[in-house]
Amino acid sequence: MPKTPKDALFDLVKSLSKSEKRQFKLYAGRLGVNEDAKFMALFDILEKLSVYSESEILKHKEINKRQLSNLKAHLYKQILISLRLNPMHQNVRLQIREQLDFATILYHKGLYNQSLKLLEKAKAMAFLNEEKNMAYEIIELEKVIESQYITRSISNRADALAIEAKNVSRLNVITSKLSNLSLQLYGIFLKKGYVKNDEEYQEITHYFNAHLPKFKPEEMGFREKLWWYKAHLWYSFLIQDFLSCYRYALKWTDLFYENPAMIVLNPVFFIRGKQYLLEALFFIQDVPRFKEALEKFEEALEDANFPVRENVQSLAFLYRYSHKLNLHFMEGTFHEGLALVHEVLEGIDAFEDKLDEHHVMIFYYKIACLYFGVADYRKCIEYLHKIISNKSLEMREDLLCYSRILNLVSHYEAGLDYHLERLIKSTYKFLIKMEDLYQVQREMIKFLRNLGEIYPHEIKNEFKKLHAKLKAFEDDPYERRSFLYLDIISWLESNIEGRSIPEIIQEKALARK
Repeated sequence: MPKTPKDALFDLVKSLSKSEKRQFKLYAGRLGVNEDAKFMALFDILEKLSVYSESEILKHKEINKRQLSNLKAHLYKQILISLRLNPMHQNVRLQIREQLDFATILYHKGLYNQSLKLLEKAKAMAFLNEEKNMAYEIIELEKVIESQYITRSISNRADALAIEAKNVSRLNVITSKLSNLSLQLYGIFLKKGYVKNDEEYQEITHYFNAHLPKFKPEEMGFREKLWWYKAHLWYSFLIQDFLSCYRYALKWTDLFYENPAMIVLNPVFFIRGKQYLLEALFFIQDVPRFKEALEKFEEALEDANFPVRENVQSLAFLYRYSHKLNLHFMEGTFHEGLALVHEVLEGIDAFEDKLDEHHVMIFYYKIACLYFGVADYRKCIEYLHKIISNKSLEMREDLLCYSRILNLVSHYEAGLDYHLERLIKSTYKFLIKMEDLYQVQREMIKFLRNLGEIYPHEIKNEFKKLHAKLKAFEDDPYERRSFLYLDIISWLESNIEGRSIPEIIQEKALARK
């Protein structure tokens, strides 16, 4: 199926709300000369198009091919200026930036004392809101003014500014190192997944300690603490120390509750902190704390003061529904979980341009697991096919691996034996290309390869043998996470004991309480 061509200007126009479109037209028409301007004609055309088509645009006499590129660039810029003026998009960062711009204009006009007064206010606002990169930029302009002109503002002004610049610069370097470390650890996770053995554990631990900056805890403000927690959380995730993940995610979210103004200023970081908290609780299978954290997360999202922006809404949808589904997996309430499928699919359509393909595929995998849990294997196969047939999905090999294994199991359970031999071969070819397989995955492949040779009266005994082998890995620090992606043990117990998967998982959930 061919993909719809993407166009940045078209996407921007389509992202505008009714009030934003109205404001743009008022803004663009502020001068009479703009009323019939060609860029406004282009805006009207794009507003009416359902998909971007250059040929449709060029059908209009007002615009010719030579002008189109420049018109698009001009229109894009004018829309951004209009959005910047919209009170809905005004925030502390823009206010600080605006004050800095005003101060720069005053400086260029030779009004140095007026410029310094604005800079002082902007700097205080920057420090209050942990915007230390902008604070450093403000201090640098203050230094320029003080070094070039005798303002006589304060007698020891030069020394004070030098010390201030040095302190802010040091904190910015620390934050930069911590954010770099977090990003690099995240990159390792996307590329290789979790550590699979002691050798990889030592390698990641050495890398983490070598890149962790040294500084005094009392120097840390909100921003430094946030990145400190993030770096430690990603390290804990990589080494599969999910209890530490929970602790650092809790510190992360508590930091926001201690500084509520930061939730409004940094809603994305707040949401991500909640996501990691819930994910850690899912991995350690702490149902009571998970339910409490999910409820608190939803309360925060529904709060009247919580920012309502496109990127925030898409993230809120992604993590809210991902963990609502996880709760059904933890409690074994697969039938009840199916009620969420329609809402999830609607959300995927609504946020199509905001969700990356990887997260959409994870939703499909979770939906497939729901159908597997209620023994609707054909529906499970339908959603797994969306993942397996996706040739552009390069990251998270483990997702592709578990999808293929679940696909094999579903075909077996659905009685689609005529596909099984071909699927076993294609799955095996895919898996041997993976650099490292977990032991759980290896044992599953061995079992599935021999399925065709097992007589029906022998199958229960083979299930028991596989169950005994996999049970040994259930508490292994490098293997146990495999059972969260694909609860093979509960599936085996279901076949051995002649009970449903939901019944077995619910029994285990009650035992953990």
